[in-house]
Amino acid sequence: MTLMGILNITPDSFSDGGRYLDPQAAMRRALELQAEGAGLIDIGGESTRPGSVRIGEDQEWQRIEPVLELLHGAALTIPLSIDTRNPGVAERALARGLSKALTPDGAGPGGAIGVINHVALEHQQDRVQAMAELARDAGVSLLLMHVRGRLETMHTLPPMADPVRETLEGLRALRDIALARGLPQDRLLLDPGIGFGKNGDENYLLLRGMAAFQELGCRLVVGPSRKRFLTAPGGATAGRDAAAERDFATAAAVTAAVLAGCQVVRVHNVRAMAQVVRVAEKLSQ
Repeated sequence: MTLMGILNITPDSFSDGGRYLDPQAAMRRALELQAEGAGLIDIGGESTRPGSVRIGEDQEWQRIEPVLELLHGAALTIPLSIDTRNPGVAERALARGLSKALTPDGAGPGGAIGVINHVALEHQQDRVQAMAELARDAGVSLLLMHVRGRLETMHTLPPMADPVRETLEGLRALRDIALARGLPQDRLLLDPGIGFGKNGDENYLLLRGMAAFQELGCRLVVGPSRKRFLTAPGGATAGRDAAAERDFATAAAVTAAVLAGCQVVRVHNVRAMAQVVRVAEKLSQ
């Protein structure tokens, strides 16, 4: 099991927006994530939360470039993931020569890019193709996260008739696009996209039915961390501090993911979730 630590270089991410815009602060947080047990650090320069504002490719790159440069020279022993919906941003990062393929168990050289983490919108298959080609040619892995609808309106969509089946079909289509572009299957990871076009009840159904996604033949990634659907009745519902209060609920969701056979969990609180994963893995043996 690999813990993917979240490092948002954004002013508006729902949990840690604004905390790591300064490159030095981002570098310190990356080293903290490593010390807490992360096996991979996911760096994003654009928020994709519901209601977030889209930014241009140049602005996204301006946010993450100095962080990548610092981390490449820092005392990291774990690889990086670039979280972007823009092939141009991924291409710029890979062109800097800072990439290196992960091993099958998810390991990789410190400070190098081992994964492109792509928010795969249903209506942007051309971007999925481009990301697959970039990952193929650079020798890195590609993570495709299923998104239902569009980022601007995904939280207003009508309910799904069968969340597990529909998400499985969506992920299968994404998988087939990537494989058709020549990306080896052992370098492809798939994420059902908890909260991305799915309501609270649907998110729970996805977690409960996560084992069904094993049939896709790829490593599975789940990112439930601190998301709004985990809020208990009467609990905090908004704001960065409120999001951090969802760590206990996140632990339950992470446990479900581990027991369902997922290989990667994407989380904010790596220190706490490392303990959760260790116990969940014992339970699954």
